[in-house]
Amino acid sequence: MGVGLRERKSAKIKLDILIASKQLVGKGSFAELYVDDICEKAGVSKVTFFKYFPQKDDVLLYYLRIWCLERAVDLHHSPKEGLEAVYFLFDQMADTIDRNPGLILSLISYYMGLNRPPSPFPLRAVERQLLYPNEESLSKIEILSIPQMMEKFVLEAIFHKEITAMSDTTELANLFVSILYGSIVRSHMAQIKPLKMFFRKNIDTVLRGLN
Repeated sequence: MGVGLRERKSAKIKLDILIASKQLVGKGSFAELYVDDICEKAGVSKVTFFKYFPQKDDVLLYYLRIWCLERAVDLHHSPKEGLEAVYFLFDQMADTIDRNPGLILSLISYYMGLNRPPSPFPLRAVERQLLYPNEESLSKIEILSIPQMMEKFVLEAIFHKEITAMSDTTELANLFVSILYGSIVRSHMAQIKPLKMFFRKNIDTVLRGLN
């Protein structure tokens, strides 16, 4: 019982740090946010912060991992396949940017400075339970990264003949991921709204070229 309580407390601290980061960043840059400010907002010490997030940017990776869990839960309850799932993923990203533009843009900026993709940030079972306390099937829901989701959806689209171009599935998935991230950057630079419409137009353009 005691171990369970400690694990639950640790999970809550991590989520509190993430919530504080989201509130402080807003439309700004996560890179310009001080750890001291996050700690003050979350009510934790810097020692505690770095215990759970060895690097400040790990908070961005944690945010992305939770975002992918949210999409997995969405799809568990409302299954989608192929192009419908591709549009769904783009739509969800557009909604997320409307809510938390700073974190998504900061995440992409962080990726740009890396030489290779980072490993997914761990998300423990107790953290999932705090996020979804009433989800009975939580342990059976697999978290896929954005590239993994995209490859799954593209493979389904090819199987259903929604995409007829002869090409490698991984290459096509990389193309759609590139369109997703490129759409985010371009929409920010050109201040394009509404995001969903812009994202969907980009998907449609790619599909016309493929089919």
